[in-house]
Amino acid sequence: MNLGTSLTAFTLFHVVVSLIAMGAGAVVVFGLLQSRILPRWTELFLTTAVLTSASALLLPHKGIDPARIVAVISLAVLAFAAIALYRHRLEGGWRSVYVVSTLAALYFDVFVGVIQAFLKIEFLRVLAPTQKEPPFVAAQLVVLILFVWLGVLAMKRFHPQAYTTDDAALSQGQA
Repeated sequence: MNLGTSLTAFTLFHVVVSLIAMGAGAVVVFGLLQSRILPRWTELFLTTAVLTSASALLLPHKGIDPARIVAVISLAVLAFAAIALYRHRLEGGWRSVYVVSTLAALYFDVFVGVIQAFLKIEFLRVLAPTQKEPPFVAAQLVVLILFVWLGVLAMKRFHPQAYTTDDAALSQGQA
């Protein structure tokens, strides 16, 4: 039992929140590629990504494992994203910190999602039962390349001068 719920209910909560984080994160990255902040989507992504990593730490485990290490790293990266956005308002180098940390946090969620897909989806599990087989390695490599490419594009397209309206909306909780 976790937080007064059954393990099944808690796991379902974790999975649903993770899927919401990945969907919201995709919208946030799409906004970055258009040089736009989408405040409500960003808040949803940051909140659900933190819940994803925090709830992962509460799932049953046997010591420190790779999933918990990724969760802790993701929480640290999300802290940088939040600090860059809410405290430093993306000024100067904080825009780069925000872009990199946002993409890294989403990457970690997708990385774990691929692992879980190969564990839980039968036809994928058959392709890579130990997650050391070429289909699994190829899937993770494609995800990594995609995120590096998106990161490079976002760094090029995310420009400070594009945020005067969105920054005002962000400070007022609008948009």
